[in-house]
Amino acid sequence: MLNQSKILGSIAAGLLFAMTSGVAQAQMPAHSPENTSQFRRIEQPLVLKIAVTLGGGALIGLELWWFLLSKTQGGKA
Repeated sequence: MLNQSKILGSIAAGLLFAMTSGVAQAQMPAHSPENTSQFRRIEQPLVLKIAVTLGGGALIGLELWWFLLSKTQGGKA
């Protein structure tokens, strides 16, 4: 079975990759004729982006703890 340091290391590596993978994305032009019927990009505040990322990471960590690390007390049937 995996030990706790390997699990936490893989979670940290995944979060680091997720945060840095969006850095090199191409920027869309603000107004172009062909984009009038397409979706427009809405800039979100950095604090909101960080809060959503941390909240999602916390929920993923809680789920991993629930299924992998929590110990259940089995009783006799």
